[in-house]
Amino acid sequence: MSGYGIFSDFYDSLTLNVDYGAMWDFYRSLLTQNGVSDGIVLDLACGTGSLSCLMAKSGYDVIAVDGSVEMLSKAREKMWEEGIDGILFLCQDMRSIDLYGTVKGTVCALDSLNHLDSIEDVEKVIEKVSLFTEQGGVFAFDVNTVYKHKEVLCNNTFVYETDDVYCVWQNELHEDGCTVNIDLDFFEYADGLYERREESFSEKAYELDAIRGILNKYDFEVKGVFDGFSLSPVTPTSQRAVFTAVKK
Repeated sequence: MSGYGIFSDFYDSLTLNVDYGAMWDFYRSLLTQNGVSDGIVLDLACGTGSLSCLMAKSGYDVIAVDGSVEMLSKAREKMWEEGIDGILFLCQDMRSIDLYGTVKGTVCALDSLNHLDSIEDVEKVIEKVSLFTEQGGVFAFDVNTVYKHKEVLCNNTFVYETDDVYCVWQNELHEDGCTVNIDLDFFEYADGLYERREESFSEKAYELDAIRGILNKYDFEVKGVFDGFSLSPVTPTSQRAVFTAVKK
């Protein structure tokens, strides 16, 4: 399973193109449309906490879980900077989360499940989320599709430049056609010199029907599978699929 260490230092500056406000509006609509407008919600694989903070500002009681100490440190700093109080941060592997009680809803955003190494790991996560979800609770999450891995990420290289860092992002598509190995090179300018730092991880795409089957197995009724952050149904060329499921 992938973990972010060095990447945590640059994650926010390299994801300025992510409209967290719009993304949270969409996820919040999925929660509220299925009866979860307040109470305890879980931000699973919370990263640097951008979504967690928006959840808390919307009146939810937030538990934020991530497997990276470095990412959680950034998330806690962000909470303090934004004057938010009460987010509970837990450093846990998403495959073995252990909460203090049940939650009304869980959101797992920005292809976090794609960082899992196998469909068996995906099943472990869904089993745990089901265990800690109240009856009638909602699990909403997104995944990169097999199409995106094969046709968009594949063997491409991307370059990002910000005021903080110059990043070269190199992908290599595995022969299974679903796994993309990712190598990141960060060049950080300081005192007239560039310091190079590296991070490597992989992402794996899973067939949507397989995910749907696991949700059903653990007592989730799938209410919708959408094309990205829209209410349009997923298509064969969708790059991101968003699932909404309700605990039976």
